[in-house]
Amino acid sequence: MSTAVLNGPVGVVGTRSNSVRPTSRLRITRRGRALLTVLIAGPVVIAAFAFAVNGGGAVAGVDSSSVVFEHVTVQPGESLWQLASEIAPSSDPRDVVSELVQLNRLDRAEVHPGQSLAVPLKYSH
Repeated sequence: MSTAVLNGPVGVVGTRSNSVRPTSRLRITRRGRALLTVLIAGPVVIAAFAFAVNGGGAVAGVDSSSVVFEHVTVQPGESLWQLASEIAPSSDPRDVVSELVQLNRLDRAEVHPGQSLAVPLKYSH
C-alpha cells in the first residue's frame, strides 16, 4: 500500500482551518523619504518666502497729514508737563503731553532747554 501525506486536517480537502493572510508592509527607502520631505516642505518654504517678500509692503497715499503745527523752544527749567499746561490750559495736560511726545517722536516725556518742539495749532494761543 502506498501512504499519502495530507496537508491540513484530515477530511478537509483544499482548505486550511487556520489560514493566515500574508500581510504586505509598505517600506519607504531613504530616497523615498527624501522625496516625500521635499514634496511636503517645498510648498511651505515657497509660501513663507512669498509672504516675506510681499507681506510688508506699504501703500503710499495722496493724503497728507492734516495736523498743522508751530514750533516752541523749551526754556531752562521747563518740563513737558509745564509746557502742556501753558499751551493748552483748558485741556487735560496728560492728553497734551501724550500728543507732544507722539508728534515729536520723543522716547520719553523729558525735554532739554533749547530743544524745539512741534506743537499743534489747536493748542497755540
